[in-house]
Amino acid sequence: MAVIDFKREKAKRDKNADVDYREKIRAHRLSVFFRSLIIAAVVILVIVLLNLTWQDKLFTEISVLNSSPVSVVTGSNVRNLGGSLLIYSKDGVSCVDEKGKAVWNRSYEMQAPIVAISQNTVAIGDYNGRNIYVANKDNLLGTIRTNLPIRSISVSDNGEVAAVLDDSDVVRIYVYDGNKDTETPIVMAKATMNKSGYPVKIALSPNGKLMMVSYFYVDSGSMKSSIAFYNFGEVGSNETDNYVSGYDYADSVVPYVSFLDNDSAFGISDDRIIFFDGGEKPVNQATSLLNEEVMGVYSDSRYVGLVFRDQSGEAIYRLDIYNDSGTLVNSLFFDLDYTDIVFSKDQVVIYSDTECLVRNVKGQERFAGLFPSAVKALLPTSQPYRYVLVTGESIDLTELK
Repeated sequence: MAVIDFKREKAKRDKNADVDYREKIRAHRLSVFFRSLIIAAVVILVIVLLNLTWQDKLFTEISVLNSSPVSVVTGSNVRNLGGSLLIYSKDGVSCVDEKGKAVWNRSYEMQAPIVAISQNTVAIGDYNGRNIYVANKDNLLGTIRTNLPIRSISVSDNGEVAAVLDDSDVVRIYVYDGNKDTETPIVMAKATMNKSGYPVKIALSPNGKLMMVSYFYVDSGSMKSSIAFYNFGEVGSNETDNYVSGYDYADSVVPYVSFLDNDSAFGISDDRIIFFDGGEKPVNQATSLLNEEVMGVYSDSRYVGLVFRDQSGEAIYRLDIYNDSGTLVNSLFFDLDYTDIVFSKDQVVIYSDTECLVRNVKGQERFAGLFPSAVKALLPTSQPYRYVLVTGESIDLTELK
């Protein structure tokens, strides 16, 4: 009997020990879990606090991190071409990377160069001329010979070029493949004042699928405008002349149309800004009426900025910022006699050749001060608060501090 009791007691002790061991393992795992959770929460909190501190930081100087020599002759213009520099004049065009290395160049003679840029691709022609040169940031692509005087051009990132050409009483809209030397359009259309009106402005979507055309015409003595969309993809192939949607505007002229991306576009008339949405058959998404003269239009893929002369007395200028849905995000007031305005993510850079003002789209000031040297152009980089400054003698990589 004693032997049996001993065995029972031993079994009971072994069972209790096993339960106690499992409880210890469970407690250890819970301890590790909660400790890891606390560490992760602390790390997230630190990141959030650093981000808030960074967002609210007011910078006081521009520091030059690196400088490369480059010569920008008087009379040349500098544009951003996919992060590289497009330098053009009446005598030729060249592409230079951000370190000052020449990528390509082309000579020509033009009286009034017209430049169209879409992301990494550029088309440049001469108003009233007959040649259009197409290139991207890496290579020269092709030359288009139109045989008719050029009035307006647009380019897609794929290298397609739309051109408005003057043919006496008929205006032609041709689309070319700019990736090769060609005289033959891949799409042909014609417009007359009696039928569709005069094409004031054209725009191609970055992927080249959609073309947006602003027409002006007179109907029974009244001035009218219309915006038409043409789809060169599968959807448009089932429609007459690839026409997929359009809108009319009485007593108005729409001299400016542009795509923000493949699915968003906008137009500006003398009395309104109009936003469109859709990658196949664009529809009118939003319209805001304007009762002041627009002094300038600036945009990227997310925002559109309109500059007005401020009437409230708060500043000399007012920048109204709209998002791609057509909502007025904010109005920024400033006194700087600017030469250009650049959107960079959620930052707005307003600058002249000597000074710079940086704010976010909410209006919070980040920097206001002088450039180290006189600037011809400012290009944003992929890193926040870093910019490439182009002077007459150098390309400077700079950072706000």
